[in-house]
Amino acid sequence: MEQNRECNSMDNCEVPSKKVIEFKAPVYEQRYYFVKNLVNRHGLRKIADLGFGDATLLWMLKYHRCVQYLVGVDIAARPFEWGGGRLSPGVGGYIIPRELDLTITLYRGSAVQKDSRLCGFDLITCIELTEHLDSEDLAKFPEVVFGYFSPGMVVISTPNSEFNPLFPASTFRDPDHRFEWNRTQFQTWALDVAKLYNYSVEFTGVGDPPAGAERVGYCTQIGVFQKNIAKATESSISEPEEHAPEEHVYEVVYTTSYPSLQQSKYFRLTLSSESVKAIGLMKSRFLRGLRKREGDRVVPLGSCTPQFGLTEAQRAEIEQSPKPYSVGEKFYVPLERLIIYPKVDHLVAGSMEKLRTILAEGLRLNGDQSAVQVELVDYQTQHLFDEHLISPVLES
Repeated sequence: MEQNRECNSMDNCEVPSKKVIEFKAPVYEQRYYFVKNLVNRHGLRKIADLGFGDATLLWMLKYHRCVQYLVGVDIAARPFEWGGGRLSPGVGGYIIPRELDLTITLYRGSAVQKDSRLCGFDLITCIELTEHLDSEDLAKFPEVVFGYFSPGMVVISTPNSEFNPLFPASTFRDPDHRFEWNRTQFQTWALDVAKLYNYSVEFTGVGDPPAGAERVGYCTQIGVFQKNIAKATESSISEPEEHAPEEHVYEVVYTTSYPSLQQSKYFRLTLSSESVKAIGLMKSRFLRGLRKREGDRVVPLGSCTPQFGLTEAQRAEIEQSPKPYSVGEKFYVPLERLIIYPKVDHLVAGSMEKLRTILAEGLRLNGDQSAVQVELVDYQTQHLFDEHLISPVLES
């Protein structure tokens, strides 16, 4: 039966009896980065890794902004191993929430079991998995993965046996491998599967051979399968059974959800935080710069716009907006100015009403709700007074 996938023992080959093969990076890392780059290139959202092992690939993929749902399936997964750790959001995930929701779920189960929760993903990866399957499971594998799960893409990596003579004398690279294909065997199998389930497939690999041995090909061979949407309607074999009852055979061993700006609580906190940060920078420059009194207001004579973190065009646009001012011990920033700050603008998508409504919940606005009102002297600006860095106010 199927076994847990681990990094091949030959991925970092240091053997005294033969010349060491120096890869530019360990081959297992190259496999993961191949998937990582593929996800980034196609902007994939829902990804499942069959035979996830130590979950390194899932951990790498969780940092992609486009990814919203990660699933791992492994026959050896145990609940007590996944009580937290590197798949959890961590403190940073709450301080700077993701743009989009992200849920990570790990299941204990086999890659040749049908579970409806894996149907319709953007990508399913099988990294060094198929060579662990016995003949019975290998025969089931295409029908489950390509026929039942029917993802948009499938990535399968497996050892290239033609590379093996470059390693120390051994039949297989790992004692748990049931077989290892040469390039012709893998490509023949992959092309047959692709044809049967209405996928196209392209072949590549990672782990370049040493100079003089180019004929053996890559250390790891990879097939990238993509569903032929246009052809899918011509045959029902690659279409999941839409009206079939749900099948939940996998056991959940771990699940977590990340804070995101899609969640009202974190969106409001982030918008308030970014607004307060921008106001603080403006207030500091206001106090340091030349000012003059105009009636009951004190207005800046120079720029109150931060010099860093903005493009020239952004600074110019901000400078053309209504300027901040102070009245007595209060400092005011017009919302028309605040909304131009890129992070604030991005969060509210240019909506003044949205900015006003949300800021009014946690910050004080002036009487006509056109500006945010804060204390002129607070913990952020007290040191400017203590160190005599405040510029005098010019009288009109």
